Amino acid sequence: MRILIVGSGGREHALAWKIKQSPRLERLFIAPGNGGTAMEGENVAVESDDIPGLVKLAREKNVDLVIVGPELPLVLGLADALEKEKVLCFGPGAYPAQLEGSKAFAKSLMNEAEVPTARYRVFEDFSQAVAQLRSGGFPVVIKADGLAAGKGVVVAQDFEEAREALDDMLVKQVFGKAGDRVVIEEALSGEEASFLALCDGRQFLLLPSSQDHKRIGENDTGPNTGGMGAYSPAPVLPAAKYQETADMVIRPMLQHLEQTDQTFKGVLYAGLLFTADGPKVLEYNVRFGDPECQPLMMLMDSDLLNVIMACVYGRADQQELRVKNEASVCVVLSAKGYPRKYEKGHEITGIEEAEEDSRVKVFHAGTTYKDGRLVTSGGRVLGVTALGIDLQDAIKRCYQAVDRIHFEGMYYRRDIGQKGLR
Repeated sequence: MRILIVGSGGREHALAWKIKQSPRLERLFIAPGNGGTAMEGENVAVESDDIPGLVKLAREKNVDLVIVGPELPLVLGLADALEKEKVLCFGPGAYPAQLEGSKAFAKSLMNEAEVPTARYRVFEDFSQAVAQLRSGGFPVVIKADGLAAGKGVVVAQDFEEAREALDDMLVKQVFGKAGDRVVIEEALSGEEASFLALCDGRQFLLLPSSQDHKRIGENDTGPNTGGMGAYSPAPVLPAAKYQETADMVIRPMLQHLEQTDQTFKGVLYAGLLFTADGPKVLEYNVRFGDPECQPLMMLMDSDLLNVIMACVYGRADQQELRVKNEASVCVVLSAKGYPRKYEKGHEITGIEEAEEDSRVKVFHAGTTYKDGRLVTSGGRVLGVTALGIDLQDAIKRCYQAVDRIHFEGMYYRRDIGQKGLR
């Protein structure tokens, strides 16, 4: 089969690495890819938000299947455009992709599908939103409605912090159009987990639970990022609870979408919070998480291409998804200054030494080749990922590998996975 993976991050490198292991693969293209994906297949210089360009590429390369990494092309309708050209796509159409593209849309659908979630209200007017703050308690969660690269969420501890967040989103528009509307919701307390299902529109296959680390600083301090590391499985959601949890947060949403003639084929990712009242959905994503994808691909024992094709053809119930009975950890190495302003172009060394441990894989994110040297080209640069017999072993191997890698200004969190040990 001829496969096109869309995207340029660590997630896409992990997907390319896993797809490359399938005996069904004939040729692999990645658009636009990065320094790491160039080692797995052929990078093609088409940006992930260039819908006509991606459709043209799929036609010209006689692609059999497109696997979409990031959310933006899905929200922009890439799956619909490919369907018109009779090209198979693993990823939902533009309507169900609004589950990630619009927080207000997602909350509305959760209510209709009776999925447990926090109480909320939606505002477009700054003064009305501020009036709501005055009438409620704190803390509250304020979310930009649209896509903000994982950074449009503020947990405000008091009125001033909340008012400032509303001013940034609705008035100053620091997130652009994404902040034209905001969702204000009750702040829930508990531990988070990511729960991903590979869906065929009706049935689904469950991946192990995982836990992302969003904030830049240790002990979850500082601003939100795209994710500074992840581990799987997450003890807060053990395997014995997968089916019960999926029946609360995955199945009702798939059924609701199917009833509105909007079948969901792709990855439905439920961001969960385990409260005293049970699991509640904080948000849905419509794709593999990044960096959750990296440890999940390390743990997967099945042929990913077979699993995805079963979902594309509506036969998920006929496919087994095998997973190693181990643990995996991913630590993100970022550029100094990320998630704000950061430098690019610093040479990266030590990856080969890090991968001398056969249970370590270094996935590239913000990397490129320049004059034959591997250099930094993004905020999140690498995702060092390790397998272990248990979480402690995986953490140890991961950080031993991290110690062998170097680039100027390299920053990473030293506490990835510690919640799982506690």
